[in-house]
Amino acid sequence: MSDTPFGFGLPPEEPEDGDGKGKPGGEGPGGPFGFGPGAGDNPFAAMFGSMNPNDLGAAFQQLGQMLSYEGGPVNWDMAKDIARQTVARGTADGVKDSSTGPAERAAVEEAVRLADLWLDDVTSLPSGASVAVAWSRAEWVEATLPVWRELVDPVAERVGAAMGDVLPEEMQAMAGPLLGMMRSMGGAMFGQQIGQAVGVLAGEVVGSTDIGLPLGPAGKAALLPLNVAALGKDLSVPSEEVRLYLALREAAHQRLFAHVPWLRSHLFGAVEGYARGIKVDTSKLEDVVGQLDPTHPEQLQEALQGGMFQPQDTPEQKAALARLETALALVEGWVDAVVHEAAKPRLASADALRETLRRRRASGGPAEQTFATLIGLELRPRRLRDASRLWASLTDARGVDGRDGLWEHPDMLPTASDLNDPDGFVHREQLDFSELDKMLGEAAQKREDDGGAAGEGKGDPEK
Repeated sequence: MSDTPFGFGLPPEEPEDGDGKGKPGGEGPGGPFGFGPGAGDNPFAAMFGSMNPNDLGAAFQQLGQMLSYEGGPVNWDMAKDIARQTVARGTADGVKDSSTGPAERAAVEEAVRLADLWLDDVTSLPSGASVAVAWSRAEWVEATLPVWRELVDPVAERVGAAMGDVLPEEMQAMAGPLLGMMRSMGGAMFGQQIGQAVGVLAGEVVGSTDIGLPLGPAGKAALLPLNVAALGKDLSVPSEEVRLYLALREAAHQRLFAHVPWLRSHLFGAVEGYARGIKVDTSKLEDVVGQLDPTHPEQLQEALQGGMFQPQDTPEQKAALARLETALALVEGWVDAVVHEAAKPRLASADALRETLRRRRASGGPAEQTFATLIGLELRPRRLRDASRLWASLTDARGVDGRDGLWEHPDMLPTASDLNDPDGFVHREQLDFSELDKMLGEAAQKREDDGGAAGEGKGDPEK
């Protein structure tokens, strides 16, 4: 688990050669968001560039936006603008974003259609994609920002609230302008970091479910042809097979989130539970607030860079993160297992593609690293492999219906300890919640009928 959500505090360990490799987006020594030692003497370098005279107008305009912001804990307008600017600059290898053409859209639609046909043979869950789309990187940003907002706002809200908590209540009214400025600056800093992160991520993801969460609109299976091509460039695998394998993964995710109604709220609820467990280091924040000069707003960014918001591990946080980590592992493990079962007899490169994507995850791919930076979570690859083996064993022991039936209720799913002992779980007698639900439904109906009969009796003078 990362101890620094939103990237505040010390940056993660990085190579000593200073080439920027291994970091999300490879942005160089300034870190993935431009904060840190690499920013040099100008704390706004990440936002304002080299500050040459031609940039001054834009610099002061963005500074005005930062100070005038009065919205929620994250300035999402700024996040969107910076994400779009990051996408427009292209990736480190010089590949620029481009609109998708008719041929690319047709190829994606055909790949998802074929993927759904193959998945029909290996899962009892029906298709969850009503439409298949080919997105540019900019379109991915636009489509996923609403979900990023849902994920990040609870964490930012809790951290931002600490700004007003460090002063005694009787002093808060007197310090109103200062606190308002701090909140505006904080919302802007969050927006800048998230916008940069989402923009970098848009250059790497291949669909709408890369991090195991449904980032796009419900029922819309999406692939990014530009990034699909980049992923397959060095694999010595036909591009059609790469696209089809990734379409299988996207379509499998769509089935799970469409037909397991409690799953999305379970995952996002765990994120909110994590946010509630954050304990901000108020003593450090008090020191920063006491020394903050309103005429030098860059001090707040320097404070953020220095780790002003260091969350502390609490039982609530650990429990929420454990629930989220296990649930994500089960989702990814199920997708890995069913996709392999569908692809193995049909694609010569199925094993190679499976291992490539597993290694991408195990090496801390851009999606996982960005997600970890934003909300402090890293999905352990070992759990993904364990979950995939468990789902495969369940298929052998109980068949497709018995395996997929476990998604009917969260209490029927394997736990973290079950991932350590898959054989024990596979052969354990499972509770049949369908019978329990039926009994509860009949009891509720009986109470309703009895209540109605009693009401009729009271209103009849003959009785």
